[in-house]
Amino acid sequence: MKRFLMFLLIVVVALVLFVATRPASFRVERAISINAPAEAVYAQLEDFHNWPAWSPWEHLDPAMKRSMSGSASGAGAVYEWTGNDKVGQGRMTITGAKPGQEIVIQLEFLKPFQATNVATFSLSPEATGTHVLWAMEGRNNFVAKAMCIFMPMDKMVGGDFERGLASLKQVAERGAGAPADSNAAH
Repeated sequence: MKRFLMFLLIVVVALVLFVATRPASFRVERAISINAPAEAVYAQLEDFHNWPAWSPWEHLDPAMKRSMSGSASGAGAVYEWTGNDKVGQGRMTITGAKPGQEIVIQLEFLKPFQATNVATFSLSPEATGTHVLWAMEGRNNFVAKAMCIFMPMDKMVGGDFERGLASLKQVAERGAGAPADSNAAH
């Protein structure tokens, strides 16, 4: 019995040390080319009222409650939501807005877990339209670092970013009158 307890203690200590050495910060990003001017893409991002048309999380809970406050769009605009286990509860606040170039959002998750991250949409001109980079950065506490061993942040949200960018592409191109491209996210 003593040997088993000693073995168990060694395993627990090794696991704690391994988790403690994992990176505390993370960054997830995806990009897409959209055949629309930066202004058309930016208009979809800066106004939270437009997000239901393309956001990958909007349709996970048909009964989700949402409210918008602060500025109508751009810096100071606030979007709050409460929904089922798939969407949880949280708040987004646009903290930075450079028309046609960038949107910076403070993203606060309240339930089922608490976390504060920064999401950034960076827009840059391309020959046929706009290159859009969607990134999220944050820090993991000890429990989140342990969870990320089995389910990295990139796997948790990367697919959502890809779906969201593909929808954003359709909405922005349709609004700009550009033909839809089957080459969605890359």
